[in-house]
Amino acid sequence: MKVLVPRAYRGKVPVVDGVEFVTIDHSVPVPEEHVDADVLVAWGQPADVLRDSAERLTNLKLVQAFLAGPDPVVAAGFPVEVPIATGVGLHDGPVSEHALGMILALMRHLPLALQNQEQHYWDPKLDGAMKLRADDGRVTTLNDANVTIWGYGSIGSTLAPLLQSLGAKVTGAARTAGERGGVTVVDYEGLADVLANTDVLVMILPHHPTTANAMNAERFAQLKPGALLVNVGRGSTVDEEALVEALRSGHLAGAAVDVTATEPLPSESPLWDEKNLLITPHVAGGRPQNGDKLLAQNIDAIRTGGEIRNLVRR
Repeated sequence: MKVLVPRAYRGKVPVVDGVEFVTIDHSVPVPEEHVDADVLVAWGQPADVLRDSAERLTNLKLVQAFLAGPDPVVAAGFPVEVPIATGVGLHDGPVSEHALGMILALMRHLPLALQNQEQHYWDPKLDGAMKLRADDGRVTTLNDANVTIWGYGSIGSTLAPLLQSLGAKVTGAARTAGERGGVTVVDYEGLADVLANTDVLVMILPHHPTTANAMNAERFAQLKPGALLVNVGRGSTVDEEALVEALRSGHLAGAAVDVTATEPLPSESPLWDEKNLLITPHVAGGRPQNGDKLLAQNIDAIRTGGEIRNLVRR
């Protein structure tokens, strides 16, 4: 069995009897001598390279994506008889840490501190980028803060205990209500009431027609005045015009986004100039953890007829 691993993946590769792991350049089409591969790891390949692989790799028995979301791989057009598995679970830790870092950066006014540092300006009050909130009841610490995680899945359940360890009260929001790991999860019908008391809203929604502009002007109006917003899901889930308006009106005290509707973010986007908006270039994940174990498990599954973990239903 031959498994193609893109050079963009820098993690461990498993050792499996009878399996040849071949490292390939992810930025160009698969060399002709390797089109007989049985498994392709998808990580870092451009869309055109994935489409080429879908057309030329006719012996595939599995496409193992290390991405949490399957959209780019599914869009490449691999035959429906070729199983596609995602990397759900591989990014829980890194994305959770990034989200936590963004929340703390907003609460401690670090975006403004960096701007002041560039200007050699010492401002102990750090006033300006976000209105000071200590005297008007708005959130200044995670201790006793109400944090809502919209898109409460694998990453959300990893982030929740990190927030709780700092004293936050965490509520989840998902398509189905219930209790998960001691966290109350509301469905979308109950979201409005939760948003009204939310100090920090963390969005981890996937890209899907049903989530397009899910955080729109109506939802911003439902959100507690002076709240903070962090998006580490997909940029398509936030109406960026509504986001800018919420920031400029002061209804939203600050925001941090790792994703945008168009990536790379165009230089003319008004998001760049919002002083109370922190932007990182889709780097919350990018470091899949335990990819070797997932790959080995799914190789075994296709060899033995077992269940493929993280299988995409198409």
